[in-house]
Amino acid sequence: MPDTPVVLFVCVHNAGRSLAGRVLLDHYGAGRVAVYSAGSEPGDSLNPSVVALLEERGLDVSREFPKILTSDLAREADVVITMGCGDACPFFPGTRYLDWELDDPAGLSVDETRPIVDEIDRRVRDLLAEMGIPVPG
Repeated sequence: MPDTPVVLFVCVHNAGRSLAGRVLLDHYGAGRVAVYSAGSEPGDSLNPSVVALLEERGLDVSREFPKILTSDLAREADVVITMGCGDACPFFPGTRYLDWELDDPAGLSVDETRPIVDEIDRRVRDLLAEMGIPVPG
């Protein structure tokens, strides 16, 4: 991997799971990882429960919005983490792909969404550790 690895989170709407992954990895990576997220069919708005949980953790999501997945974006990534985008995710040789099977938080309350975001948080920390990037306490 290059000095600054590039990670791309992908789900269908880029409104919940991939948003949480991007924001959490960006936070814990603290500039040591370039992080993007996109959706195969981007939604119109962010998932309010995911936004509430990220803000509860003190994370800023004010500049986030659902973005379309492009081949160029996927090609740039060293690691692509899919979260339910199915066959819409492009595949490029030499790119590492991880499929994180997680429930879709669409339509769920904050309490119902909390375990999903907690699991994304755990996996993000594990990924950073695997990449040799220490995560602050």
